[in-house]
Amino acid sequence: MKRIVTFLSATVIAVAAMARMEVADTLSASRQLNEVVVTGDKPQIRGRDGVMVVDLPEIVKDKPVTNILEALGYLPGVISNDGQIGLNGASSVTIIVNGEPTTMPLQNLYQLLYSTPVDRLENVEIMYSAPAKYHVSGAVINVVMKTPRPLDGLTGQVTLGYDQRHYAAYSGGLNAAYAVEDWTFDLNWSLARNHSYSRQETFSNHLVDGARQMIEDDMRQIGESWSNVVYASVAFKKLKLSYNGQINSCIRNSSLSSGTFGDYTNLHRGLSPTSYHNVSLRYTAPCGLTVGGDYTSYYECRNQNLFKGVEERVNAENRQSINRYHAYLDQEHTLDRWTIGYGVDYQHADDSSRQSYILPEREGFDDVLREDVASAYVGASASFPWGLSFNVSVEAEYFHNDYRHNWNVTPQLGATYYKTPTSIFQLNFTSVRVYPSFWELHGGTSYVNDYSTIAGNPELQPYMNYTGQLSYIFRQKYAATFYLLYADDYSVQLPYQSTSGPHLIFQTMNMDFSRTVGLQLHVPFDVKSVWNATATLNLSHARQKSARFHDLSFDNGRWGVYAGLNNTIRFTRKSPVALSLDGTYIAGQIQGPGRFDPLWKIDVGVKWQFGRKRCCELDLKANDIFNTCNPNLKINFSGQDYRMKSHEMNRSLRLTFAYRFNGFKPKNESNIDVSRFGTGQ
Repeated sequence: MKRIVTFLSATVIAVAAMARMEVADTLSASRQLNEVVVTGDKPQIRGRDGVMVVDLPEIVKDKPVTNILEALGYLPGVISNDGQIGLNGASSVTIIVNGEPTTMPLQNLYQLLYSTPVDRLENVEIMYSAPAKYHVSGAVINVVMKTPRPLDGLTGQVTLGYDQRHYAAYSGGLNAAYAVEDWTFDLNWSLARNHSYSRQETFSNHLVDGARQMIEDDMRQIGESWSNVVYASVAFKKLKLSYNGQINSCIRNSSLSSGTFGDYTNLHRGLSPTSYHNVSLRYTAPCGLTVGGDYTSYYECRNQNLFKGVEERVNAENRQSINRYHAYLDQEHTLDRWTIGYGVDYQHADDSSRQSYILPEREGFDDVLREDVASAYVGASASFPWGLSFNVSVEAEYFHNDYRHNWNVTPQLGATYYKTPTSIFQLNFTSVRVYPSFWELHGGTSYVNDYSTIAGNPELQPYMNYTGQLSYIFRQKYAATFYLLYADDYSVQLPYQSTSGPHLIFQTMNMDFSRTVGLQLHVPFDVKSVWNATATLNLSHARQKSARFHDLSFDNGRWGVYAGLNNTIRFTRKSPVALSLDGTYIAGQIQGPGRFDPLWKIDVGVKWQFGRKRCCELDLKANDIFNTCNPNLKINFSGQDYRMKSHEMNRSLRLTFAYRFNGFKPKNESNIDVSRFGTGQ
């Protein structure tokens, strides 16, 4: 670690020296100017129809970020934990691109955004209650991209990345866009060599037959894989065809543990590459009709070998093959200030999964789970001169699979009162049904060691999420949001110490409910365009209750806090170098009957733009430099006494080089003077 700190310090000093040289040149040139310059703050947050429109490119222009995924971490209320995106005030959040429905897995979407340059970003829309026309329920982050123009020519970005944690990881990518006449083409490709490490200590004070037995385990987990992601699209006017695919190969995950029951080696290997392919087609007609659909194919085949010393205890194979078909139709009519919309959506999935055992001698499963989801909605939006705009919709959904079927009615409301830029009020309400994973419903079992197993749950039920938010935006910069989250029959994976013997079971189960109420504050400020900072504070109270947790019950409530401060320092307004210092503190989190210890971390970084028209960028960032953001879980109720202490390698040093070509500016500018042409409309 001393080498990392020394290297980081030397880099910062060298880049700062170069920046001071450029500052001196800038000051020398400025003495020759004699003019009045009027400066002002660009609005960061605007509101309409219950939607927060955030000028994210302006917020991150000096941050050490090169891609959209990293930039999303600087959105108001967004929590980014090692690239995982969450939204304060929402139970979960879905990310979509350009308002188009997406069915790609979260990992694929994150990889796509990670390989897309931040220069492609137009703005970002935060919707705590997304209108039904997006075919996504609940909170949504809509990433709006710039549309290529014929005058731009071929534009894009090439990136190379190096990430040093416990092990080194490498990545590279190409993002390119091209437009000619009515055609636009988009290509995004990335290749990454992943190598991860984590460590977990568990202390299970197990009560069996009235006596306690302390069962300890120290596990180190190592993961290796190659990840190849491709996104390509071609559009002709309003017709768009796109493909998204990801292939993970050379997959090898190993767990090495030692403890009370001995030494174990748990190997998971990919018997073939894990593949995901999605093809989608979308057409928008001039009459307000939108029709689209997509097909998704997913395949995974892995083998597990569990050894105690040199003795093989488990030899199992897991396979999953999913084919999913999705189609939707939307229609909008505009009548004066009103827009009326309605549509239908249908999705069918065939999940063919198998789990077979050579060791131990036990029965697995080999079956097909079929699932159908059909829905129809009607909605309306309007905007009035006296400041009110809103969108409202109601959706009826029918769900059916081999285990159950049910009807759901989910209302949605988003409203904004916006009379002057000084004060903006927003009200949101939505509900969404959350479905369990396909694999959990099959009821299979995976072995960690002789003591711990991970069990599926065929009786697992989907649960309903209800969310409401009231926001106040002051001067299009400062925001305060009061929110209430309620999940009926909420489900989460929890450990359980069996009362019949020394056996620890990890299983996802339904609770009675989960409820969270809180207040979030977002306060950005700027000091002479040299120091730019954003403070975020979220105070909340969470409660989770279950009357049927195996043979027990629990009722767990706790106050929590999230505090973050992001800082950016520039030497001058036009300096090519920017330094960042970010801090985060989290406390009071719960999971079922368990409670987490407080977490905190410090990130530092430097961003340097250079080359002709600053087409090159070098970002150096040290994340969690004290390696303190590791969760520690404690469960102590009704005889259950369990602790898990994580030692994950969150501390990392990441170096990224990016080269941009053309930068969304005309490739060949015309010499013809057209300043007097045009109607002025």
